[in-house]
Amino acid sequence: MDQKIISLAAEKTADRLQEFLQSLKDNDLANLLQNQAVKGKAAGALLRAIFKGSPCSEEAGALRRLKIYICGIHLVESGDLQKEVASEIIGLLMLEAHNFPGPLLVELAKEFVGAIEEGSLTNGKSLELLPIILTALVANKENLAYGKGVLSGEECKKQLINTLCSGRWDRQYVIQLTSMFKDVPLTAEEVEFVMEKVLRMFSKLNLQEIPPLVYQLLVLSSKGSRRRALEGIITFFSELDKQHNEEQSGDELLDLVTVPSGELRHVEGTVILHIVFAIKLDCELGRELLKHLKAGQDFSNNICPFSIALLLSVTRIQRYEEQVFDLLKASVVKSFKDLQLLQGSKFLQNLVTQRSCVSTMILEVVKNSVHSWDHVTQGLVEFGFILMDSYGPKKILDGKTIETSSSLSKIPNQHACKLGANILLETFKIHEMIRQEILEQVLNRVVTRASSPISHYLDLLSNIIMYAPLVLQSCSSKVTETFDYLSFLPLQTVQGLLKAVQPLLKVSMSVRDSLILVLRKAMFASQLDARKSAVAGFLLLLKNFKVLGSLSSSQCSQSIGVSQVHVDVHSRYNSVANETFCLEIMDSLRRCLGQQADVRLMLYEGFYDVLRRNSQLANSIMQTLLSQLKQFYEPEPDVLPPLKLEACILTQGDQISLQEPLDYLLCCVQHCLVWFKSRVMPLQQEEEEEEGFYQDLEDMLESVTSRMIKSELEDFELDKSADFSQNSGVGIKNSICASLVMGICEVLIEYNFSISNFSKNKFEEVLSLFMCYKKLSDILNEKAGKGKAKTANKMDSFLSMKFVSDLLTALFRDSTQSHEESLSVLRSSNEFMRYAVSVALQKVQQLKETGHVSGPDGQNPEKIFQNLCDITRVLLWRYTSIPTSVEDLGKKEKGKSISLLCLEGLQKIFSAVQQFYQPKIHHFLRALDVTDNEGEEAEGSVSHRAAFQIRQFQRCLLNLLSSQEEDFDSKEALLLVTVISNLSRLLEPSSPQFVQMLSWTLKICKENSWEDASFCKGLMNLLFSLHVLYKSPVTLLRDLSQDIHGLLGDIDQDIEVEKTNHFAMVNLRTAAPTVCLLVLSQAEKVLEEVDWLITKLKGQVSQEILSEASSQATLPNHPVEKAIIMQLGTLLTFFHELVQTALPSGSCVDILLKDLCKMYTILTALVKYYLQVCQSSGGILKNMEKLVKLSGSHLTPLCYSFISYIQNKSQSLTCTGEKKGKAPVVATAMARVLRETKPIPNLIFAIEQYEKFLIHLSKKSKVNLMQHMKLSTSRDFKIKGNILDVVLREDEDDEGTTSEHEGQNKEPAKKKRKKEMKCLS
Repeated sequence: MDQKIISLAAEKTADRLQEFLQSLKDNDLANLLQNQAVKGKAAGALLRAIFKGSPCSEEAGALRRLKIYICGIHLVESGDLQKEVASEIIGLLMLEAHNFPGPLLVELAKEFVGAIEEGSLTNGKSLELLPIILTALVANKENLAYGKGVLSGEECKKQLINTLCSGRWDRQYVIQLTSMFKDVPLTAEEVEFVMEKVLRMFSKLNLQEIPPLVYQLLVLSSKGSRRRALEGIITFFSELDKQHNEEQSGDELLDLVTVPSGELRHVEGTVILHIVFAIKLDCELGRELLKHLKAGQDFSNNICPFSIALLLSVTRIQRYEEQVFDLLKASVVKSFKDLQLLQGSKFLQNLVTQRSCVSTMILEVVKNSVHSWDHVTQGLVEFGFILMDSYGPKKILDGKTIETSSSLSKIPNQHACKLGANILLETFKIHEMIRQEILEQVLNRVVTRASSPISHYLDLLSNIIMYAPLVLQSCSSKVTETFDYLSFLPLQTVQGLLKAVQPLLKVSMSVRDSLILVLRKAMFASQLDARKSAVAGFLLLLKNFKVLGSLSSSQCSQSIGVSQVHVDVHSRYNSVANETFCLEIMDSLRRCLGQQADVRLMLYEGFYDVLRRNSQLANSIMQTLLSQLKQFYEPEPDVLPPLKLEACILTQGDQISLQEPLDYLLCCVQHCLVWFKSRVMPLQQEEEEEEGFYQDLEDMLESVTSRMIKSELEDFELDKSADFSQNSGVGIKNSICASLVMGICEVLIEYNFSISNFSKNKFEEVLSLFMCYKKLSDILNEKAGKGKAKTANKMDSFLSMKFVSDLLTALFRDSTQSHEESLSVLRSSNEFMRYAVSVALQKVQQLKETGHVSGPDGQNPEKIFQNLCDITRVLLWRYTSIPTSVEDLGKKEKGKSISLLCLEGLQKIFSAVQQFYQPKIHHFLRALDVTDNEGEEAEGSVSHRAAFQIRQFQRCLLNLLSSQEEDFDSKEALLLVTVISNLSRLLEPSSPQFVQMLSWTLKICKENSWEDASFCKGLMNLLFSLHVLYKSPVTLLRDLSQDIHGLLGDIDQDIEVEKTNHFAMVNLRTAAPTVCLLVLSQAEKVLEEVDWLITKLKGQVSQEILSEASSQATLPNHPVEKAIIMQLGTLLTFFHELVQTALPSGSCVDILLKDLCKMYTILTALVKYYLQVCQSSGGILKNMEKLVKLSGSHLTPLCYSFISYIQNKSQSLTCTGEKKGKAPVVATAMARVLRETKPIPNLIFAIEQYEKFLIHLSKKSKVNLMQHMKLSTSRDFKIKGNILDVVLREDEDDEGTTSEHEGQNKEPAKKKRKKEMKCLS
């Protein structure tokens, strides 16, 4: 039969074929086709013949064709056919689809949709036909019956797609169905519909099926809805990540169910690659991705580890690189700024939940990138460097880094820079491939950016090398290359760099050798800096290469920088080799003793540390020092002075400079000797013959001490008549000598005290040395050129921090009976005790400025912290037990009292500890608590201990405030407030101690009325800083503004203002400008918070509009909206008071106008927000209407009268200036007028913008919000005739008089202009 059909089909006409087919039953025909196809015989030819004999023009033929077509589909779908046969049949069916009439096409399409919904597809091969059928349907122009109605082909297709997307899809066909839609002609609406369906299917698929589906989805997105596709993918993976993290941190049992983390990351990596590939082909997709992520930086899950990884991969496409890095940079800084804003305001904390910070997400990406995300790593490294470059410390001035940004933005910037370093360090740890590049980039920056601060790069380098010195051996060539530049780099950089690479020197001989070569060359370089660098490098090597038999690190009290590195790579690389190596270096260093003072000075400062770390070098070091000292020592016991100061000074022509820093040499000898005596001598009884140098040095110091005491200033040629001016050679020489003598005195004071063992004679010697120091210091202070800085204060004290702490403890706290008599010698001198405290102050100041102190152990944070604790304990005891009022009642001496110095010291210490030792605050407070027993160690939180200290200072302040007016010391009061402020930062805002502190401060402000501006400012600042962490300070501001209004009076002089007395602290002396400026700056902060909230709300609304869930989702914003309106309402009453106040012209008026302008801008922002939401949320809040009414009645009209008040005031100012007739007076008056009236146009513009948007909102919300607004009259210009006549008449009079004053004939023109303005008002 099949042969017959085929042969009939070969005839020219199809008539006989049609007849024959008509005589057969449809089922027989179908069975025939099926058998042929399964056998794999000529099924294609048979099918072609059947179609030829079933023309669509006849109904029977069309139906037969439909039947056979459906049969063909089932055959292909059954999976029983060979591949070639199936392909042939599909091809034929595709060609035939366009010949069907419309109704049959609808039938075919319905057949497909039904099969998909029922899940009766077997292999989905036939799905290739559906696009063809739908395309044919669209091309069909006739109207078709569909369901109950009649639709066009286009509409039928829409209905079918609708039905298809509404039904359920079998999991295994999702990818095929998605792929199929890319061939269907779709409208934008239909694309969106399909997209939503596919995105809903994501969660039902296995993880492995997601990447191919994403690929198909991206291909489909080229038809439209790109943003929705990206948003869906990002949200899906964001949720998946969240779920995965929760499960990992949650129950162990869940591990059976969850996806293994590796698999998830691999899938994410593949998806990211697909998206990046799609973006390369379709720029629009990239633009949509950036738009989408920019729009939702604040909310939703837009920025999540997955989207960050995606963005970092996109940076490999050049056209997006810059935009992506800018976006990431902005979101990092924004996230840190938001965090800072939230932490600083209880008001915001109550309204906004804290979201996870972008920085943690980025670090998570670094962690995830271990799963072969090579496409992300490059972006991570670049981004890390971008953050470090953009937000690292900025310029250098005199060796100190200057923060160019304001202190507020400083913290987010520091965090961003730290984040950059963390990204690089973590990436370095994980990815071996990229290590070389990171190291190279860091070293390049260290070398090329010598002029800007690079401490952050050095820290990073140090961490990298600490992490894996052995791994870095492979990259050591890069490090040795960097050494070649050492002699051209600034000293600080060299020291940092060598400290950082030190662990590498321990494991790599080649690196060490190349460094030594470079240092030797630098030793004889022509630049002084290069030579200093060489000394620094050699000293570092000496410190860190131990010689056999040296004391262990623990005995040396500070472990070597990297104790992890216990690796001896080469056999000859051991302590014996170290000894030869160290002695070689010592030889090199001895040559430095003939160089400039600066180089020698470095050597003297470094020897003590070397000795402590490497005690076997003691002989070599001590011998070197001894021979150096002998050059300047007078051996004859009767010769005065005992040292040859002349030899220390170099005169070249008329250039006079210091050749030998004898004070530093002596200081070094003293420290080394004392340490040697206490540590090394007890262990070396048997080798006494070597210790000759020790005895010599001791004798020399003894002799120098006794002879220095006998010497008069005349012996040094430094008496009162000497010349110390900096203009003459003699003056410069005398100044150098004086500073040497003072330094030597200080060194000897420390030496004699430390060996004294509390002997009375020694203490008398100490006091005599101090008197010598004091005389010189007084002379220098007197002689220092007026207006120049005092030379005495320029010098750093030679006393070590440890000694200062011991000395203070002995002076103030030592109550041992046996020490009583000898200590009374020192205690009898008030000057000496004051000196001891002032040196402590100097040390702390140095710590605050540079992060370390001069002298031994000055670079060791542990030791400094220990000394700080001891010093603080003593100063605290001294200040609290002997108050300033008690001290020196009889004798009023020059300078500050000791108690006041102690207080100043405490203030500096508390701020330094918070700056440098934040993690150790608990230990610090425990160390201050004298009563603390070891047993109650765990008990007592930081808040608890801080509150205890605060109470002591509160008592002192109350005593001070209760004293008589003439005894009130405002400096002390201000210091006390600063100390209390510093300590109050340690209180946990949720603790009861914090609440007590706040109520105490409030009470003080309400009850004390000292007329001292600086004290008032300090106290008010403290009040506000506490108040914002407890609740919003708006009510406080309102009360203060009423007080200011009451005190300063009204702008309308006829009105009497009732005086409220909420805060006694506000009085005539302090109300303006002090308190006024403070409350205005606080109001500005509140406005910033409100502005931030409104921006957040607006962003949420635009997100919701995008996701079209707005109607339900707007409800949760009500509490935030209410809070915003309440804040603005209270601020409005605050401004209502200030705008009526007769403020003195100047900064108060300036800032008030600016803040008013800001207030209106924020009101406008709120109105714009309501314009956005008013349709979806059904109108605006009642409170909002009240706020608008209040602004119309209580603020706007008053703003205009305030503007008139300022203008009248400025007119009177210029008039007085003119009357005086002095040009400079007029000029300054005019300048002031201009400055004060500058913000006025801005304010008027802001008010009018506000009213403009209110009109819009009134129309949109159908609520008349303008009924309470009086439209402004200030710009209603009309000429008032009567005033004009008066002014013209005055002008005529003026002209008559001015002709007499020829010199001033330009001035009246100005006056006239002013008066014309008046007529136009």
